[in-house]
Amino acid sequence: MNLQRPSYGELLKLKRWNTPTIYNGWEAITEHDITTGFNQEETRDYMPQMGPMTGYAVTVQIEPGNPAHPRSNPKAWSEYRDYVASRPGPKIVVVQDLDAPRVIGAFWGEVNSNIHRALGCIGTITDGAIRDLDEMTNAGFKAIARRLCVGHAYSTPVRWGCEVEVFGCTVRPGQLIHADKHGFIVIPQEDERRLLEAVRFMDDNECDTLIPAARSAPGKSAGELLQAIDAAGGEFGLRTKQAYRKSGEW
Repeated sequence: MNLQRPSYGELLKLKRWNTPTIYNGWEAITEHDITTGFNQEETRDYMPQMGPMTGYAVTVQIEPGNPAHPRSNPKAWSEYRDYVASRPGPKIVVVQDLDAPRVIGAFWGEVNSNIHRALGCIGTITDGAIRDLDEMTNAGFKAIARRLCVGHAYSTPVRWGCEVEVFGCTVRPGQLIHADKHGFIVIPQEDERRLLEAVRFMDDNECDTLIPAARSAPGKSAGELLQAIDAAGGEFGLRTKQAYRKSGEW
């Protein structure tokens, strides 16, 4: 599939919304199963003050509890960094920890986050651990992770540029990701070009219909309020179907 991808400016505009709003836009346009494509397990955003991040996945698997990996490929770090440097950005590093859920060591800390920042990476999603939280924040490297950890153990890249699974969601290299304190969503490439317009539309649709109806309660009886909300819900659904010719409830 050779589709034009969003420009850097469009990615910056997608950062202006939270990840649930991105999901709302994606839901309106996609032909994929809307119960998939995002984390199925709880995540934790360790830098919520940085706001959302959006970028393209670079992927790696690690197993810090296994001392054989550093011995089996002493050049793994250099080879992995060559891979990261070769991919277009902005990049989000998606790390599958093969020790999980019994996390033993951290792939991320002050040094690794600074190196990846220099290679065009803006943050990570990992079902493993991070450490040096303040120093990672100072590097401007956002982390969504399972937990904090003291040591790195035998942390080294094991496989990279491969399909990974984190927090119950499959991620392939190069996929567009949007992530924040709520979790993350992976956008199918065929949905990328229409995503920004759909997010804008759905956000405007909510603000023009359901939200004003819900906030118009003062001075109305319960019956009048419910009638107004029902009418707004109908208008919301009609506008969505007219724009995207999809059926169902929103």
